[in-house]
Amino acid sequence: MKKAILFDFDGTLLNTAPGILTTMKHTFQEMGVAVPADDDMRSTIGLPLRDALKELGNLSDEDTQKAVNTYETLFPLYEPIETKAYDGVQETLGTMKEKGVRMAICTSRGRESLDMMIGSHGLSGYFETMVTASDNIPAKPLPDMVLTLLQRMGLKKEDVVVVGDTTYDIGMGNAAGCETCAVTYGNHSRELLLTANPTHIIDRFTELEKIVLA
Repeated sequence: MKKAILFDFDGTLLNTAPGILTTMKHTFQEMGVAVPADDDMRSTIGLPLRDALKELGNLSDEDTQKAVNTYETLFPLYEPIETKAYDGVQETLGTMKEKGVRMAICTSRGRESLDMMIGSHGLSGYFETMVTASDNIPAKPLPDMVLTLLQRMGLKKEDVVVVGDTTYDIGMGNAAGCETCAVTYGNHSRELLLTANPTHIIDRFTELEKIVLA
C-alpha cells in the first residue's frame, strides 16, 4: 500500500475544462485577440496560467499580464458555475482517508481559486497540504512541486503515487522518481498520456483504489 497520493487538480479531481475554456474565450475577446481553437486551449490546461495565455495568444509580456488580470477578473463569473465533479471522486477520497492514505495537491492553479473550488465541491477535508502556482515553485513538468511535498510531508519517493491527467503531471512525477498514474478522462488523451510513460493508467477515478491499496 502507498503511504500517500499527490494529486493534480484540474482534469483529475474536478472537470474544470468547460469553465477554463469559457473564461479563456472571454479573456481573448476582451483583449481583441483571436480566440484559439478549443483543442488548443484544452492542451495548455496544466501549465501556469501566464504561460498558457502567452502561448495561445502569442502575446508580449505586457499583454500577457493584462490577459492574466482579465482572466482572474472573469474567472468567478464562469468557472465555478461550469465545473463538475467526476464520478466517484468524493467516495474514493473518503475510502483513501479511512485507510490512512495521506493526500496532497500539486497544481498550476493559484491558491485562492483552488481553495474556492475545493470548498464549493465539498473536498476541503481530504488534503493534508497543497503546492500551488502561488508558491512560485518551478512549474510542471519539472519535479520541484513533488519534491517540495515529499520534504514537507516527510515522505520518500517510493512512498507515493503522483496522479494527473496531463503529460505535464506524469513528467513531473517521473522526474521526481515516483510512481505515476495517468487518468484518461481529463484533458490529455490516452495516446498522448502514454508518450509520457506513466507507471499506471486508468479510465475511472475509482480504479485508483486498486493501485494505492494493493
